[in-house]
Amino acid sequence: MRIPLHAFIAATLVASACGGEAPSSADSSPYEALASREQAAFSGVNGTYCLVSPYNCKLQASGGNRVPTNAPEDDNWGLVTGVPIRDGHGTVVGTNMRTSAAFNYGQTRTFAGELHAFAVSTSNSSAGWLPISSILGRTSFEQKVGHVSALGAGLGNLGCYAVRDWHDTTLEFKKVVYDSTATHERAGDYLPLVRANGLRSVNLVFNVPGFALGGPAVDHFPAGTKFQRLDVPTEHGVPSIDIPLWVQDSAGRYRQQSGTMKFLYGYVIAATGTKRNGWMAYDALQVSSGCP
Repeated sequence: MRIPLHAFIAATLVASACGGEAPSSADSSPYEALASREQAAFSGVNGTYCLVSPYNCKLQASGGNRVPTNAPEDDNWGLVTGVPIRDGHGTVVGTNMRTSAAFNYGQTRTFAGELHAFAVSTSNSSAGWLPISSILGRTSFEQKVGHVSALGAGLGNLGCYAVRDWHDTTLEFKKVVYDSTATHERAGDYLPLVRANGLRSVNLVFNVPGFALGGPAVDHFPAGTKFQRLDVPTEHGVPSIDIPLWVQDSAGRYRQQSGTMKFLYGYVIAATGTKRNGWMAYDALQVSSGCP
């Protein structure tokens, strides 16, 4: 029998914290971990369904991470091509020529006097902000997009970091989800990769991947961007969350653990002056100073 995703992750996290090994499918502990993990879900600061931290929550209480279209089987909205793609600072990083894209729920910002929505993928080989005026069915989209922002008021500051201008290539293709069969769900989704414009940039995410919450991006920033870490509460008392990474086993399935990935909570002050809270992979950052 296949082990449920968040059961295995929870059991692995417990094993890691205790200095042991991840349990095998023959053990009953993953199922016990599932029960405890489901009981541990609670209403927190960033949502009504949270795991490990009150700041690690589902993007919306019910429904998925995408802005739904009128066709439940397809998250992609039609687009007018030839429009600018912007990063989280409002900088134009390319021209979008894709005819459709999925958008993450609750994410809108105004750039150059125009409302934008956050596309999961663009012609820059990255997420990015596209003008809502370029979305076919704009009226319907505006009725469905909603608004969600991660919070951070009252949390103390920890270290100052900056987005790296490099990444560890040995991490890129490891999976963040146990037994993943998806094209993505890779550690590289949370690293500062080189994009179509030749520059590196990285996702700021609403929650940590590996908990069946989706790890959806809510903004996207270039190398050099300052990230102020916050002293976020967690179940284990450490202001970060580690998840296991997975590589292929002898059967070609992503079930063999190979290291971990740490996520920090904090914020970026965009060039527009907007504060954007969220989680970022420690492997995407380097120690810096002068965070605003």
